[in-house]
Amino acid sequence: MFTEQGPTVRELAVQALSSIEHGYDLLAPKFDHTPYRTPDRVLDAVRDEVRRLGPFDTGLDVCCGTGAGVGVLRQLCRERVVGVDFSAGMLAEARAAFPPEGERPAEEGPAAGAPAGEGPAVDWVRADARSLPFAPAFDLALSFGAFGHFLPAERFGLFAEVYGSLRPGGQFVFPIGAPPPVGSRAYWTLLGFDAAMRVRNALWRPRFVMYYRTFRLGDVLEDLTRTGFAVRLTPLAELGRRPDGSPRARLVVATRE
Repeated sequence: MFTEQGPTVRELAVQALSSIEHGYDLLAPKFDHTPYRTPDRVLDAVRDEVRRLGPFDTGLDVCCGTGAGVGVLRQLCRERVVGVDFSAGMLAEARAAFPPEGERPAEEGPAAGAPAGEGPAVDWVRADARSLPFAPAFDLALSFGAFGHFLPAERFGLFAEVYGSLRPGGQFVFPIGAPPPVGSRAYWTLLGFDAAMRVRNALWRPRFVMYYRTFRLGDVLEDLTRTGFAVRLTPLAELGRRPDGSPRARLVVATRE
């Protein structure tokens, strides 16, 4: 997809006709060469904004994929970082990207910008985010680009699992982009993608849940509040503003009280 290192059309077709878990197992070796990986500028903008909320000792990357969010957490947390995902293939790629200090070749240096010999311990857990196997142990949880894999009816349960994994005062953060203007090319692209996905899931099993237009800000804030979070929004200024002056993206900051 778009580069020689990315998946071929045939590989994408096989993935799209698989379950979510198996599809990502297949895609994992080439995932970081696709547009699906969260761009570095988004990761950096979230890191810079969240740093102002700290300090943090422990962090959780929910639906970590190949570990981009873990790279952010390693720059924010002092003691321990955990990445959780249900795809064994994605976790294998993440482990390879963030090997333990003793296993990392000297010429590679520390991963994700941590000083040599420093940085939090990193652990990986295979689990479904709808049933997280954690006690209230984390100061910070974040997630990038995963919410389209959950149907709206599942969202409250997902947020409740994250809530239960945070210590009192812990914070759950994630970026959310402004919706594209109605009638724009991006608007029709996302609408067409979601329509095609609905047809695919009506005709084919197992389902592959991935929708771009079901994670609406108002609904998300309502579900977070019902879960028990105190919620606020902050603009991600580094990502710019739209022609009307509104931010292109905001950071959702949900605090367990």
